[in-house]
Amino acid sequence: MKNFRSGLYDIVKAMGLVFGDIGTSPIYTLVIIFTLTKPTHDNLFGILSLVFWTLIILVTIEYAWLAMSLSIKGEGGVIVLKEVLSIYFKQGRRATIIGYLGYLGISLLMGDGVITPAISILSAVEGLPLIHGFEWITGNAVIIITMVITITLFAFQFKGTDKVASSFGPIMVIWFIALFVSGFISILKMPSILLAVSPTYAIDFLTHNGLAGVLVLSEVILCATGGEALYADMGHLGALPIRRAWGFVFFALIINYFGQGAYILVNKSTGLILFQMVKSQAEVLYIPFIILTILATIIASQAMISAVFSLVYQGITTRTFPLMKVKYTSTHLKSQIYIGAVNWGLLVAVLFMILLFKKSSNLAAAYGLAVTITMTISAILMIWIFKNKKSFVKMSLATVVLLVDLLFLFSLTDKLKHGGYWSLVIAALPLAVTLIWMKGQKTIYRSFRSLPLDTFKIAYEQIYNRGNNIDGTAIFFSRTNYDIPPYVAHCIISSNIVYEKNVLVSIVRTDNPYGIESEYVENLAVGLHGLSISIGYMEIVDLPSIIKKHEINEKVIFYGVEDIVTSNFMLKLYSFFKKMTPNFVQFYKLPYRKIHGVVTRIEI
Repeated sequence: MKNFRSGLYDIVKAMGLVFGDIGTSPIYTLVIIFTLTKPTHDNLFGILSLVFWTLIILVTIEYAWLAMSLSIKGEGGVIVLKEVLSIYFKQGRRATIIGYLGYLGISLLMGDGVITPAISILSAVEGLPLIHGFEWITGNAVIIITMVITITLFAFQFKGTDKVASSFGPIMVIWFIALFVSGFISILKMPSILLAVSPTYAIDFLTHNGLAGVLVLSEVILCATGGEALYADMGHLGALPIRRAWGFVFFALIINYFGQGAYILVNKSTGLILFQMVKSQAEVLYIPFIILTILATIIASQAMISAVFSLVYQGITTRTFPLMKVKYTSTHLKSQIYIGAVNWGLLVAVLFMILLFKKSSNLAAAYGLAVTITMTISAILMIWIFKNKKSFVKMSLATVVLLVDLLFLFSLTDKLKHGGYWSLVIAALPLAVTLIWMKGQKTIYRSFRSLPLDTFKIAYEQIYNRGNNIDGTAIFFSRTNYDIPPYVAHCIISSNIVYEKNVLVSIVRTDNPYGIESEYVENLAVGLHGLSISIGYMEIVDLPSIIKKHEINEKVIFYGVEDIVTSNFMLKLYSFFKKMTPNFVQFYKLPYRKIHGVVTRIEI
C-alpha cells in the first residue's frame, strides 16, 4: 500500500511538472487546423487520425520509449543525448558535429520557452468572452489581460515555486479529468468518431490532398508540442512515473480531441471548439472551467520557464554560457533556481510575441518549428547512439521516427512566411551567445601559457625558502593542480606574494549530472597544496562549505581577471560578455572581503 501511494504521488507530481505544455494543446490545436481546412467528414476523420498517430510516433515512441531508454544517472534531455554519444566520439569532426547539434537543440528549446507562455495564456484568455457579461473582452482587452497575467507570473519567479509546486499536480489532474469528461460526453453523441484511430484515415487524407495535406501537418504538430518534456524532465521524477502518467494523459488528450471532432460534426462550428463544447454541456461549470484553463496554462508556462533556467544553468556549469547570478529558491529541490537576467529577458520576449501576433491563431504560425527541429535532432542523435550500441531494433524505430520528423519539418517550412522565422530568431540569440562564449574560452585558454608544476616549483621554492612569507593561507584557483595559471605565477613569482600556506583549488564539471567529490593533496611543493573538486553539471554547489570541510581557513582568495585587447569582433563580444556578467568568485558566492583579483593583460 505504501509503494502504491508513493507511485501515485509521483504520477500526480509528473502531471504538474511534465505535462503542462502538451496538456494545454487541446485549447488551440483543432481551432487552428480548421482555420486552414474545411471541417468535412473526411477531413475531420483524417486530421483526428493524424493527431492520434502523431502522439503515438513523436511522443510515445520517440520520447517515452526510445529517448527515455537513454540516460546518465537518470537524467534526460538533448544535452544528455549529446553526452551519451560523446562517449563514442571524443575528438574529431564527428565530435564537433555532435556538439553543435546539442547546442542547437538546447537553443531551440529556449526559443520554445518564449512562445509557450505566449500562446498558452493568450489562448486561455480568449475563452473569457463566452462568459455572459464578459462579451466586451475582445481584441486589445484580451491582449492586456494576457500581458497582466504574464507579467505577474514572471514577477513572482524570484520567490521560487517550491511552496505552490505541490498544488501543480492536483490542478493538472483535475484539468485532464475535465478534458476526458468533456470529450467523452461529446463522443457519446457520435461514437463512430472513434474509428478515426485507424491509420487509413490519415493516409487517405495525405494522399487525397497532396501538398495541401502535407502542409496541414504544420498545424497538427501543435498537438505534440511539449512532448520533449517527458525526456527533459526525467531526472526530476524518474522514467517509470512519467511513463505511467503519460498513459493517463494520452488517453485524456485523445478522448478530448475526438470529442471536439464529434462536436464539430454535430454543431458545424470550429471557433473556440473546446470552450464552446464545455459551455454547451454544462454552462454552469463554464466559469470554473475557464479559471481551471488559465491555471493550467500558467502551470504550463511555469514548467517551461523553469526548464529554461535549468538549461541556462547547465550551460553555465559546462562553460558553454556566460556566468550569471543564480538564486537558489529551494533548500531541497535542486531544480528550483532563479536567474534574474534570464527571467526578465524571457518576459520581454514573451510580451513582444503577444503584442506582435495578438491572437493565438496568429501565434500558432510561429509555433512548432523550433520544437520539430529539436525532435529531429533528438532522432538523429538516437540513431547514432543505437548504432554504436548495436541496438538495431531501436535504431530502426528511431529511423522511422526521423522520417516522420522530417515530413513534419518539411511541412513547417510554409510557416516561415507567416512568422515562423521568429522561433529561429529567438533561438539564434542563445546559440550565438554559446558560440561566441566557447570561441572566446578556447582562444583565451590557448593564449594562457600555463606553467607545468615542476617548472613553477623551481622559482616558487626559491622564493618560499627565503622565509619572508605572509602568515595565513591563500587560495588560488586553477584548472588543475599541475598546471599553474599565468596570474598565479605573476602573483607569487613576479610580485613575491607568498603565504605560509598556499592552496590550488581546481573545479571540474563532470559528464554526469550529479555527484560531488573532493580530494585534498598535500605537499605539491613546500607550503603548496591542492584541492581537486569534481562536480556534476546539474549540481548546485556550496564551494565555501567544501573548502571548510577540508579545514582550509583561508585568509585571502586570489582569482584571475583577463584584460582582453583584440581587434577580432567575436572576441570583442566575448570581452563584453565577460565585463557584463558576474565573475567566477561572485558566481560561487565566495566571501568578498577576502577576494583579490589579479589582472592579466592579453593581446590577441
